[in-house]
Amino acid sequence: MMTFTEKNIIENYYRLFESLNSTSKIELIERLKKSLKVETKSKESDFYKSFGAFSDEKSSDEIISDLKLSRKFREKEINF
Repeated sequence: MMTFTEKNIIENYYRLFESLNSTSKIELIERLKKSLKVETKSKESDFYKSFGAFSDEKSSDEIISDLKLSRKFREKEINF
């Protein structure tokens, strides 16, 4: 079931697109159809990407060690 907000958004878009010619409306329908296909494929992929994980052959301890070794610190100048 749609919420009031979703219904309102659809109604506003409908009014906006009402003035388009037939060719433009067909193009819009095609793009919406494509977006639905992409949306279903990418939901699971986006879910796993949201964790920021990556695959690597190194252990977590090796990765942490590499990160610590790559740090570079610089001296701050203190002006009095």
